[in-house]
Order: sequence, then structure tokens, then C-alpha cells
Amino acid sequence: MNERFQTFVYGTAIALMLGWVFYIGRNVFVPIMFSVFVVYVILGLARLIGKVPVLGPALPQVVISMLSVLIIAVGLGLVVYTILANKDSVIAMAPRYQESLLAAVQRVAVLMRVEAEPTWTTLRRDLLSQVSLQRVVGSALASLSSLFATVIVVALYACFLLVERSHLDKKIAAIARSPAHAQRIKQVIADINARVGAYLALKTFLGVLLGALSYVIMRFAGLEFAGFWAVMIALLNYVPYIGSFLSVVLPGLMAVAQFGGAGEAIQIMMLLAVVQFVIGNFLDPYVMGNSLNLSPFAILVSLAVWVALWGVPGAFLAVPITAMMTIIFSEFQGTRPIAILLSQNGKP
Repeated sequence: MNERFQTFVYGTAIALMLGWVFYIGRNVFVPIMFSVFVVYVILGLARLIGKVPVLGPALPQVVISMLSVLIIAVGLGLVVYTILANKDSVIAMAPRYQESLLAAVQRVAVLMRVEAEPTWTTLRRDLLSQVSLQRVVGSALASLSSLFATVIVVALYACFLLVERSHLDKKIAAIARSPAHAQRIKQVIADINARVGAYLALKTFLGVLLGALSYVIMRFAGLEFAGFWAVMIALLNYVPYIGSFLSVVLPGLMAVAQFGGAGEAIQIMMLLAVVQFVIGNFLDPYVMGNSLNLSPFAILVSLAVWVALWGVPGAFLAVPITAMMTIIFSEFQGTRPIAILLSQNGKP
């Protein structure tokens, strides 16, 4: 058998086995991966704080690290508080929003001249009347609430990972075959830390900026639960491409449900789309290109793969995991072609 073909077969088999392990063990692996990336955000934010003119060089490294942890903890606390504070109100007002949405659909049906039986009326009676927006929203928010236990586990894992960092060099030296091999492993880890950490830290900053600007727009337009949607928009910023689309459409649907008309919804969606366009076309490419060097097609494929394996958490973890895989693949002769295909400029 041809050696290259044999390598391909073995590699495919190993990839399928790993995919199966990741799928059945997603309840274990997802919190671990989130904790790893929380640590990356903390370290990346610490590096950004250290680069702040005047203030950064004057602060001790311990103070910078503690300040970074405090900022992340406060941010996570605000996210949890915002969701919990709005959960009951959203569930209570869901029936009113459902009636507004049905009325809006009714107006669209009239404009399209599908009001008579058996089209629109049958559709409304057989389909829409069976949908309870209150039950759907309540189920979704209950699922979000159940994630808070996972947040505690992730925070616990992250704390232990931060403590373990000080012993990593000794462990690598003990595992490596030689000092040169140990140095190569350290270099790969340093490369992953620098690129993924910078990406996550800058992506977090862009998410906060995007959420703040979106909050101003929605608050000025009088949209209810503007703080809740601002948090959702900031979180969706971590999901490439699809997150931007949902960040415009979901508040737009909320505007239709609240105002009962398309005028206000279109206005809000257009303003949100402008913010998404500016940040997505001027700031995001800089972050993606300079910190990760990933092909846009590779990002889309990785998004599909990790969503299939891990669901919604996979959408948030897809890009950092792919970046780590690209760096690791580039270190081995057999997998370097894969790293070249995943990279944006062919130089992983």
C-alpha cells in the first residue's frame, strides 16, 4: 500500500475516533475547554493592560494579573445578573409579544392576499395557534439558567489552571526526550498562548464595544430589555458570521413584537447592521488576520464541525480550537499540509 495513502487512512480513522470521543464526552470536555479559554482571556487581558502607556509598566505583574481576573469576574457577574434580572419579565410578557407577532404576520398575510381559507387561516389555526411563545422563551431561559452551574465549574477549573501554570515548565522538562525537545514544546505552547490569547482578549474587547453601542441604539429607540439584548449581542460576537446575523435579527423580532409594526423594527435593525458592518469590516479582520491567520472557509467548516459535535458551545469554541490545531499541525511533517490549508496566507 502506498505510504501516503496509508497515512491518510490512519489519520482519517484517528480523526473519526477522536470525533466520537469528543461527541460522547462533550459534557466533560466543554467545561474544560471553556476554562482553558477563560484563562487565555485573563492572560491576554493582562498583556493588554501591561501595554497601557504609563500605567502598564508601573504596575507589578501580580497586580496586573489580579486586575485582569477582577475585570473578567465582574464581566461574568454582570452577564449572569442581567440574564437573571430579565428572565421573569421576559416570560411574563411573552404572551403579549406572541399576540403582537401574530398580528404582524396577519398584516403581512393581508398584503400578500393570502387571508382567505384555506391558506392563512388554516396556517394560523393549525400551526401558529399551537406555538406558545411563553413556553418557548421559558424553556430557553431555563436552559440558560442551567448553564450557570457550568459557569461555576468552569471558574473552578480556570482557577486551578492558573495555579498550575507555575509548574508547567518543570513538567515539560520531565516529559521531553531532550532539552531541545522541551524547548520546542515550550515554543509551540508560547505560540498558542500568544495568538489565541490575543484573539480572545481582543474579541472580548470588541464584544464589549459592540454590546455597548448596540445598547445605546436600542435604548434610544425604546426597545424593552435593551440590556439583555446588549449582553446577548456581546456573547454572539464570539460566533463567527452567524453571530452577526443573529445580533441583528433577534432584536428586530423583539421590536416587531413590542411595537407591532415593521417601521421601528427596520430602523433598529438597520442601525444595528451599521454597527456590525463597521466593526465586522474594519476591526474584526484585523483581529482575525493578525492574531490567528485562519482561512475564512476553514472557519466556516470548523464552525459546522464543532456545532455538530458540541452544539451551541461548539459555536463559541470553534475558532480558538481550530487556531490551536493549526499551530500544532504545523509542527509535524505529516500534518503540516493540513495546517497550510487551514491558514489564510499559507504560512501557519
